[in-house]
Amino acid sequence: MKLTRRDWLKYTGGAALTASLPRSLSAAAAEALPLIRHYEQPMFNLPGRFTSPVIIESVEMLKRGSNFFVRTRSKDGAVGITGTKQVEDFVAIFEHLVAPHFIGKDARDLESLVDSVYRENYKLAGIPFWGPVAYVEQSLLDLLGKTAGVPVGALLGGVVTKEIPIYLSGSDRILSAEEEVDVYVRGVAATGAKAVKFKIGGRMSRNLDTYPGRTEKLLKLAREKLGDKIILRADANGSYDAANGIRIGRLMESLGYDFFEEPCPYEELSETQAVAKALRIPVAFGEQNYSLWQFQWMLQNGVMSIVQPDINYNGGLIRAKRVARIAADLGQTIVPHNTQTGATSVNIVQFASCTKNATPFMEYPWRAPQTAPTWYQPDFKIVDGKLRVPETPGMGLEIDSDYLQGATVLAKINKPGKSGGTGSG
Repeated sequence: MKLTRRDWLKYTGGAALTASLPRSLSAAAAEALPLIRHYEQPMFNLPGRFTSPVIIESVEMLKRGSNFFVRTRSKDGAVGITGTKQVEDFVAIFEHLVAPHFIGKDARDLESLVDSVYRENYKLAGIPFWGPVAYVEQSLLDLLGKTAGVPVGALLGGVVTKEIPIYLSGSDRILSAEEEVDVYVRGVAATGAKAVKFKIGGRMSRNLDTYPGRTEKLLKLAREKLGDKIILRADANGSYDAANGIRIGRLMESLGYDFFEEPCPYEELSETQAVAKALRIPVAFGEQNYSLWQFQWMLQNGVMSIVQPDINYNGGLIRAKRVARIAADLGQTIVPHNTQTGATSVNIVQFASCTKNATPFMEYPWRAPQTAPTWYQPDFKIVDGKLRVPETPGMGLEIDSDYLQGATVLAKINKPGKSGGTGSG
């Protein structure tokens, strides 16, 4: 029997690969789209915004003080730059496996490039891999936005809001219950925030609290001090087994809390599922996850009702938008996990600006009065509980050129890597 191209794609599994084929093979890709999972099908018309290819010439990692950046350049001289986090331990993966994959490629194919770098390195998939992918992706989105003259939100589906209501977070369990509540009483007064999230339990602690009774005291005192008009949330960071998660969740229900985040260790999906099914309060979950298939499975099977990918840990804005698509298909909401403020928080601001099923409140850490930055604009100051979305092209972050002049180049990649990566064998 003679196989057609469609037959070959069907029987060899090649359909799943066509999402990352070069656009020169777009006809074959178009034939295969019905065989690709819905959430992985292309959703952005990036090529349509440009009259010519945007060829990636170099990718750099920079450091100044405690701040890290990824800078990308195209062959026609366009530059993209974004702040990053958690990169010092990931430099080797960034330099040898991730960044080389993008060199010489057309940045307009960014959706497919994110897929193909994974296929070449799938045995290393995890936060140390997806973080570097996210940093390169966000820098290239900045480059593309500047080239097209539009904010990243406009590239990724269109801007639906220009102000992002936030909820304050950032507790680290060091303070007593009384001190911790006082921090956020002052935080609400300083920022006008309408929602707050506290850390409870002991972080992956097998039911141990920071000290006995801290969690129960904090939950009750927060409601007493902040009142009924402030939305309250709590994050256990995997502190409990199912039985204790249910116990704490019922206390939160009695106090009118809005959601219960990561009650059980993140690998133990059945434990979190048991908590979610026993409680009325919504369970939020997913910051440690990076499998799109798993996100869909967890939402379909009641592990959580609020999905929380981290925009970096999950591989960037494009993959976060795919999780949002999964959630939207299932009638659920998305609240990305976020530990970044100031310059590095621009990614969650851009995401929220263009995602219809994002909840009204995005996570934003707060621990002290805000001080005006000296080396970047805008200042990302919280006003009346909201962050203003930058409307300048790209990610919307403008970094002082003199500040970057003093940065150390940790890695500069201007040659493509070997194809195949660690995916063979």
